[in-house]
Amino acid sequence: MKNHSFGRLPFTVSNVGFGAWQIGGSWGDVSEADGRAALNAALDSGITFIDTADVYGDGRSEKIIADVLKTRGDARPMVATKAGRRLNPHVADGYTKANLEGFIDRSLVNLGVDVLDLVQLHCPPTDVLYRPEVFEGLDEIQAAGKIGGYGVSVEKVEEALKAIEYPGVVSIQIIYNLFRQRPDHLFFQEARRKNIAVIARVPLASGLLSGKITADTTFASDDHRNFNRNGDAFDVGETFAGVPFEVGLQAVEEVRKLVPQGATMAAFALRWILMSDAVTVVIPGARNAEQARANAAAADLAPLSNDVMAASREIYKNLIAPHVHQKW
Repeated sequence: MKNHSFGRLPFTVSNVGFGAWQIGGSWGDVSEADGRAALNAALDSGITFIDTADVYGDGRSEKIIADVLKTRGDARPMVATKAGRRLNPHVADGYTKANLEGFIDRSLVNLGVDVLDLVQLHCPPTDVLYRPEVFEGLDEIQAAGKIGGYGVSVEKVEEALKAIEYPGVVSIQIIYNLFRQRPDHLFFQEARRKNIAVIARVPLASGLLSGKITADTTFASDDHRNFNRNGDAFDVGETFAGVPFEVGLQAVEEVRKLVPQGATMAAFALRWILMSDAVTVVIPGARNAEQARANAAAADLAPLSNDVMAASREIYKNLIAPHVHQKW
């Protein structure tokens, strides 16, 4: 696993992080004990970056993280959280300084800290990115010492490009994986130029790229892969990376042919993401300790060959791009 700087912030992070959505909720039954075990296993494996949000289990994820880090007592990893999705309705007018500061204050309590390492606007409505006063408010909250830095978690490449026009934005979280390759064009180029930290989320396309899901796989009623398959609860791009389920399964079989002998498809998919030097950290989730250790180990796979990378781009171009490329 490689460690490197997190953009312009004074943190050094592992290139594989821990995505804490699964230990919060919306992934079926993940017990608190399993969540704690997964996080401990990730940290034991050398992971030094954790990504969470105030709405993951209504604060459950943040509280588990706080408790685990308190009991460990060793060097503290960087912890990034998110704010904005507590708004109801979730509209641009709700992104006021007062509301954001209230969310930040709540996360400070949940995480048991005096300063949040990084707070990210949580996939805000696009119009928020055209309101300078939102970012001026974040600057003021940062100056008050409540946050070390701020970034934006986005759905679309266009949103990412707009967000990094604001000088205070230090990071962008965006979906990037074998089935969502568009960020590795203009956005990654601009991120490199401006030293923007890039957090790659949904790296396994909600499990499709684990290679373990089949047409017969069923999902619990409280699993977003059931209730959000058509985008009924939030952006459909967050579930299976927006790829129609049957198309995704077809593409997975093509990807399977590229996986090196002895490697899992999940490890291959994570290593594929790390082939881009624009990616600061990839944040796979884990339901248990075994998955967390496997995610961390993916960083140790050998670099993928030019032929494999070219073949992966062809799979995307022929099967996936018609369904996702211009949407996000």
